Amino acid sequence: MTERTDLRNIAIIAHVDHGKTTLVDGLLKQAHTFRENQQVAERVMDSNDLERERGITILAKNTAIEIWDETAQQTVKINIVDTPGHADFGGEVERVMNMVDGVLLLVDAAEG
Repeated sequence: MTERTDLRNIAIIAHVDHGKTTLVDGLLKQAHTFRENQQVAERVMDSNDLERERGITILAKNTAIEIWDETAQQTVKINIVDTPGHADFGGEVERVMNMVDGVLLLVDAAEG
C-alpha cells in the first residue's frame, strides 16, 4: 500500500495550560479558516460547556488546515488533534497518539 503524500495527522501535546488550544486557534486564524468579519471566541476547539467553564480541554478534538507544499506542488491537508493536558485525561492522549503520524510537543519556556 502506498503512503499518501497529501495528508498528515499530527497531535499537539503539552502539560495543562501551556497553550495547546491557543496554538490551534492561531493556526486556524493564520490559515484563514474564519471570515474576516466573523467573531470567533477564544479556545474555539473547547466546545463542551464543562471545558469552557473550567478553561481546560477534556476531550481531544480534531480540525484540519490545508497548506501548499511547494516541493511536491500539491495541497497538503494537515489534520490537527488538540489533546488534553491534564494528567487525569492521559488515556485520551494515549489513544490519540496511537492514531497520528507525529506529534508537536509544546513547551512553555517560562514554566518548563
